[in-house]
Amino acid sequence: MAQGGKVGISLPNAVREGVGASLAGIDAELARRYPGDPGTRQPVHTVYVPGDVFHAGIVRSWSDQALAALDEHAPDATAFARVLELPGELTVDIYERVRAKLRREPIEDLRIDFEDGYGLRPDDEEDAATARAARLVAGTVTDGTAPPCIGIRMKCMEAAVRDRGIRTLDIFLTGLMEAGGLPAGLMLTLPKVTFPQQVSAMARLCTEFEKARGLAPGRIGFEIQIETTQAILSPDGRATVARLIDAAEGRATGLHYGTFDYSASCGVSAAYQSMDHPVADHAKAVMQVAAAGTGVRLSDGSTNVLPVGPPSQVHDAWRLHYGLVRRSLTRAYYQGWDMHPGHLPSRYAAVYTFYREGLQPAAARLAAYLGRAGGGVLDEPATAKALSGYLLRGLDCAAVDPDEVTGATGLTRAQLNALAGRA
Repeated sequence: MAQGGKVGISLPNAVREGVGASLAGIDAELARRYPGDPGTRQPVHTVYVPGDVFHAGIVRSWSDQALAALDEHAPDATAFARVLELPGELTVDIYERVRAKLRREPIEDLRIDFEDGYGLRPDDEEDAATARAARLVAGTVTDGTAPPCIGIRMKCMEAAVRDRGIRTLDIFLTGLMEAGGLPAGLMLTLPKVTFPQQVSAMARLCTEFEKARGLAPGRIGFEIQIETTQAILSPDGRATVARLIDAAEGRATGLHYGTFDYSASCGVSAAYQSMDHPVADHAKAVMQVAAAGTGVRLSDGSTNVLPVGPPSQVHDAWRLHYGLVRRSLTRAYYQGWDMHPGHLPSRYAAVYTFYREGLQPAAARLAAYLGRAGGGVLDEPATAKALSGYLLRGLDCAAVDPDEVTGATGLTRAQLNALAGRA
């Protein structure tokens, strides 16, 4: 080191400035393609109901049915814990939190389905059902009974149903606008994507609707369903998912894995189509890498084993669902689909156990990192970011309480947001 604490350098400033200028385009491209987490709450699940089944009281109906299933098949914490093999020290806490969640907010994200769950209907029938759905959604948003996220799944961009899908999208969005505007938690799902051009077409529809109704550019986003093999590997052998995200022109909000369509397209026989099949793991790993850093959220699929029938059958279905949800969570798939009210108890049991079991270890690691206090694990900034994100997800779904997190970490929610890179 030179005298006076100064250090010596050999490169002139012009070299540094030249390097900066040469990489300015890359800097801009990184910022555009990888903006990071959007800083909003991600629902733990999406509930699908057919367009003709949806009604204004659907959330309360699912709540009542889920609570009735608990009352009949697991009337107390001990019985529930025995079915799912919940950790003993958390048994009562988890059971009470699940019941409270089912009373207060049973559905976090609701998708009114005009695709497979609805099928092909006469145009006037689907027109009427779509307009009705828009009116009901607007009404539930106004009276405060809508879930945090709500929207529709339209038909896909394949030639046979393209015009029908576009018309349904237009009727639904127009109905919302005429009833007061698009809700903050609006979700739109584009299914059966095979080529990036189909995503580009969806982006164009959103742009044109925004122009037609005077909305801010980029106001409308949409989810891309990954349920065809071409969405993972294109005909020329290139990976497709990143190209789908790029084709959305910043409008992609999520990638949703379609368990049964994708499995079937790979030739998996019906008895073995599942979220944990190797073809599912491969597809979801590709999705995960493509979405990393982009701000596009991931959702796993569903199980078609319903918790209905005698107690033994319900318990078996709960155990299966609980295990699949826990498996998804450990693989950083924090969202999935639920197809039946009876899935809600096992969904929230799995989610709450995941966050409550990890609360103290995560908080201790984060506190040790911030205090440079050492400990059994040497964490880096990226892990501290992940730890903060983990705690925030637990807070979002009410698995953990703000005072618990602050007491364990010494951090406020705003400080956790900053550490996690949330806006």
